[in-house]
Amino acid sequence: MTTEQLLLSIDPLDLKFTLELNKSISTFFQLINKTDNHVAFKVKTTNPRKYTVRPNSGIVLPRSRSNVTVTMQPQMELPPDMQCKDKFLVQSVIVDPGSTPKDINPDMFNKPGGNDVEECKLKVIYVSPPRKPSPVPEDSEEGTSPTASDTDLQEHSEPQDNSVKARDLILRLMEERDSILRQNAKLNRDLVFFVSKHDYQTSFDSKKVQPAKDR
Repeated sequence: MTTEQLLLSIDPLDLKFTLELNKSISTFFQLINKTDNHVAFKVKTTNPRKYTVRPNSGIVLPRSRSNVTVTMQPQMELPPDMQCKDKFLVQSVIVDPGSTPKDINPDMFNKPGGNDVEECKLKVIYVSPPRKPSPVPEDSEEGTSPTASDTDLQEHSEPQDNSVKARDLILRLMEERDSILRQNAKLNRDLVFFVSKHDYQTSFDSKKVQPAKDR
């Protein structure tokens, strides 16, 4: 039986889960009713403890569609081969117009009871989680052009480099200022010493004993 002959077309037929540890993961598929009939559906799984399905049953009106969300419970570890044997089964059957989800019961999907039940299987595919970006090596090889991540790193590092240069310039100017101040202080001390010595010499010369006059 081809997909076009089904009461409900299902998209997609593969349920893909991007695995992440200790985190619930959800995906969804659509039930598309391309007929003029009211179609009831029921979703089953081989591992009901591992998955929750919302809604797990319902009615798709003529020429309409319905979304079904499948949530995987948090996993403690990744499967070594990333393979999954879990399966889902979607059963569908024509119901009377005006039927509501409350009218759905398990007997509707009982083939031995003479009901014309159509079934479609869905498989589960695990998708590896995205890899974390590798750390940038400290020493890059000479002659190697920078990658996009290297360029981003350089652009983000430029403000820091500028601040370091500005700090070094300020420190150098402060050292030069201190050196000039020390030189000025030394010159002032030398000047004071020279003036004091000159004043002392002048005072000493004025007090020298004058030669005695002849009487």
